[in-house]
Amino acid sequence: MELPGLDRRCAQRSCRRLDFLPLKCDACEEVFCKDHIRYGDHACGSAYKKNVQVPVCPLCNTPIPVQRGEIPDVVVGAHMDKDCNYNPAQQKQRIFTNKCLKPGCKRKEMMKVVCDQCGGNFCIKHRHPLDHDCRGSSRPTSKAG
Repeated sequence: MELPGLDRRCAQRSCRRLDFLPLKCDACEEVFCKDHIRYGDHACGSAYKKNVQVPVCPLCNTPIPVQRGEIPDVVVGAHMDKDCNYNPAQQKQRIFTNKCLKPGCKRKEMMKVVCDQCGGNFCIKHRHPLDHDCRGSSRPTSKAG
């Protein structure tokens, strides 16, 4: 049984293998076998269009543009020496800074939880007026009272 039109020969001159599952290079659009599909395996002249990698600065996480022919390590090193906006103090910022004002409680919250009656800052556990013995206003602390 013959399968017309399904078989193609590898475009690599040294190979020319007859392949029934040929692969098309996305850069030069020629057909290759599985052994020559990678850009380096068939010395693709159009690989620069597709095989683009942008290095990222390990300190500030900024993508660093690299011109053709430049060594990425040298360009990233030059960025780190001159243009890098890395701030070590920024990485050590504390997130949980809002300390609970309930006596004996040492919990800290990420956001302020302010009591409507007394204006104090409390943790989630002590946020309700009944939970922190609120003395803010003379209004009843619950709807039942």
